[in-house]
Amino acid sequence: MPWLDLIAWFVGGAVLANAVPHLVSGVTGRPFQTPFAKPPGEGLSTATVNVLWGFGNLVIAYLLICHVGAFDLHVIEDVVALGLGMLLICLFSARHFGRFHGGDLTKQL
Repeated sequence: MPWLDLIAWFVGGAVLANAVPHLVSGVTGRPFQTPFAKPPGEGLSTATVNVLWGFGNLVIAYLLICHVGAFDLHVIEDVVALGLGMLLICLFSARHFGRFHGGDLTKQL
């Protein structure tokens, strides 16, 4: 299995997980941080921008996971690459966005 496929699936997992908060915020009508806000990644973007950004993430994830190599849910290496990408972006997002939404409990201690 080519290692470039594993990297594509890792990035695909990260992009897939990144789509979730943007789509959820967008379809519920709430603003959320995007790279298009001012300042980027800290300011809030509209719900519409979040839906578009989340959908764009889904398209990119689909292309990376389904059109690079032959991703197979039955092959543990494929799933681990995808899952690690998802886990790492989720942990990063929890730390980064926790500052803005009350999820960073270390500041309260």
